Amino acid sequence: MHCPFCKHEDSRVVDSRTGEDGGAIRRRRQCPECGRRFSTIETAMLLVVKRNGVVEPFSRAKVISGVGKSCQGRPVSDDDLALLAQQVEDSLRAAGAAEIPSNEVGLAILAPLRKLDKVAYLRFASVYRSFESLEDFEGEIAVLRASDNQDAQNVETNLSTTQ
Repeated sequence: MHCPFCKHEDSRVVDSRTGEDGGAIRRRRQCPECGRRFSTIETAMLLVVKRNGVVEPFSRAKVISGVGKSCQGRPVSDDDLALLAQQVEDSLRAAGAAEIPSNEVGLAILAPLRKLDKVAYLRFASVYRSFESLEDFEGEIAVLRASDNQDAQNVETNLSTTQ
């Protein structure tokens, strides 16, 4: 690490601490040449490989922007979107790969968005999965309804076993 003051090519780590829920390491460094101290923050980069082959860093802001369009007019807050973006990033990082195809980002968005708001989910899925007909929408709505019915049955079962 080059010293930001004297541009010496080396520095010594004096202290290291994890931050941001373990997603970053803050290091306190000292230059052996000028003796001045400075801090660095190290994070592991998560890269997204787009369909055209371009590689760019993962961006929570892009997730929020894309999902936000699906949530227009829905009772979804900015905090909900920020939490969803965090969940997406966490699930992608958990996969352990440094480079993630863009379609994997879309897939990682679908599950938490479905829990957040089913209408926003349907809007996002229709664009992401390129729905071309009413049958595509009807099929996805049928899956959502079946899921809701299964969830309702699970709740009833849990209530009856706890009583």
